[in-house]
Amino acid sequence: MEKVNLAERLSLFSDYYHPRIAGELNGQQVKLVKLKGHFTWHHHETEDEMFLVVRGKFSMEFRDRTIEVGEGEFLIVPHGVEHRPSAVEEAHILLFEPAGTLNTGNVENEFTKRDLQKI
Repeated sequence: MEKVNLAERLSLFSDYYHPRIAGELNGQQVKLVKLKGHFTWHHHETEDEMFLVVRGKFSMEFRDRTIEVGEGEFLIVPHGVEHRPSAVEEAHILLFEPAGTLNTGNVENEFTKRDLQKI
C-alpha cells in the first residue's frame, strides 16, 4: 500500500494521449493522461470509462452534442457510445476503466497505445 500524489505522477511525463497506469483494483485500472488537441473518434464495445479532470478542462464530443468537463468534475462514457476527447489547453485527466481497455477502443491508429507503463 502506498498513497499516490497525482501532481507528482503527472509530472513524470509530458506527452499527450498516452495513458500511464497509476493503480489497479478489482480488475480496474486508474490511469493518468494529459490531453491537448483532438483525439480520434472511437467507442468501446464493453467498457465504460470515467474521465476525472485533475487540472484544466476538456470537451467530450459526441455525434449529437459536446459536454465541457472542468477541474474537479468527471464524466462517465457508457460502452458503445462514440466519443472524442478534445482540449484546447493541456488538461490532466484521471481515467478509471477495466484493465486492458485499449485507449482507442474499436479503432487502431497512431493514437493507439498498448503495454502501458506503470508509474
